Amino acid sequence: MHTILVVTGYSGAGKSVALKALEDAGYQVIDNMPLEALLSVTEALRGQNVALALGCDIRSFGFTPGRFFEALDELKARSGMACRLLFLASDSDTLMARFQETRRPHPFSPDRRIPDGIAAEIDFLAPLRESADEVLDTSLFSPRDLERHMLERFRRSEDGLRVQVLSFSYKAGIPREADLVFDVRFLRNPHYDAALRPKTGQEPEVGEYVAQDALFLPFLQQIQGIMALLLPRWREEGRRLLTVAFGCTGGKHRSVYLAEELGKHLENEGYVTSVRHRELKIG
Repeated sequence: MHTILVVTGYSGAGKSVALKALEDAGYQVIDNMPLEALLSVTEALRGQNVALALGCDIRSFGFTPGRFFEALDELKARSGMACRLLFLASDSDTLMARFQETRRPHPFSPDRRIPDGIAAEIDFLAPLRESADEVLDTSLFSPRDLERHMLERFRRSEDGLRVQVLSFSYKAGIPREADLVFDVRFLRNPHYDAALRPKTGQEPEVGEYVAQDALFLPFLQQIQGIMALLLPRWREEGRRLLTVAFGCTGGKHRSVYLAEELGKHLENEGYVTSVRHRELKIG
């Protein structure tokens, strides 16, 4: 059996979406199982070529951080399998907005104000977050963004390192999933050309405009050099997903063009690459 992936986190941080994506990625997914039943499930699947993802949070019967760690330790000891803990987090304002949108009570304190429930759960789950192998902050993710990220990160059908190249606007915040972030606001800005303003960095005229900046080509070559240096090492260390992000003021022109150019280069170098433009809501 492969490593067991245990998924937990704050209510409203996207666990249901994440588990559905893991199912699509080829995992056998079991959610909200009582802690006492974890061992029986893994025993039943022992020896089978199955990737298992377990969802466990405050809704699980008998859940406390102490009992959770005890069950996890016993699971590792008796099954002989490695377990990785993925913790989904979001900031309090985002969690509040999501609960208001769905008009649902907070499961940690259904009879109290939602902010009280959020604050209490964050404090209650602090030991799990601190002990997690990976913390994924979903504050700036739409459900589709989270689904895409989980598929990129955990898809079983593809081996080796995948590279996601992302463009974004600094006004909307730095993407929290980014491993490497490059600020390209120093390049000449097509926004100030009336003919180019409504276009995007995916269109040739915008790319030609940005590429005329004397610093564009040296900068791109330096980034390509960094990738040539680091990607083989990350691949050797077993990384499955690396996210490289380019940011500019509006996330429409310069960052988009740089992301497209680096994506093409990495594909030509043989890396499995995807390009996404956060502010364009496409790609």
